[in-house]
Amino acid sequence: MASDRLGYLLKHVLAQLTEAQTSALAPHGLNGRDLAVLAAIVSGEPLSQLEVAARLRVDRTSIGDLLDGLEERGFVERRRSPEDRRRNVVVLTSLGESTFETAERIRLEVEREFLAPLSSADRFRDDLRLLLGE
Repeated sequence: MASDRLGYLLKHVLAQLTEAQTSALAPHGLNGRDLAVLAAIVSGEPLSQLEVAARLRVDRTSIGDLLDGLEERGFVERRRSPEDRRRNVVVLTSLGESTFETAERIRLEVEREFLAPLSSADRFRDDLRLLLGE
């Protein structure tokens, strides 16, 4: 039976979570991939486009397209690094910062509701991290 297969279960659980997040984030002009990019950018020191790609484990072409879309919507901008004028970094705009904060609250709420049927959402996350070797 397909529903006994781990791959099947993981794939379909992810599809349901993605659908819920996509619906919840859409009014804010974002999807899950956009939010992941914003999270990578906000998480510390200014990163170059290639560093954002490496952090998210996506190729250079994909990150370029993602950043282009975020830049067109006013969420990010590319700037010269103040430390190294030969390097460009990606930063959140003020709109990007406020949108990220709102989107993160939404993401957390969607995840909380999604995991509500489980007896221990924290244990589930811990078990997934264990499987990932973290």
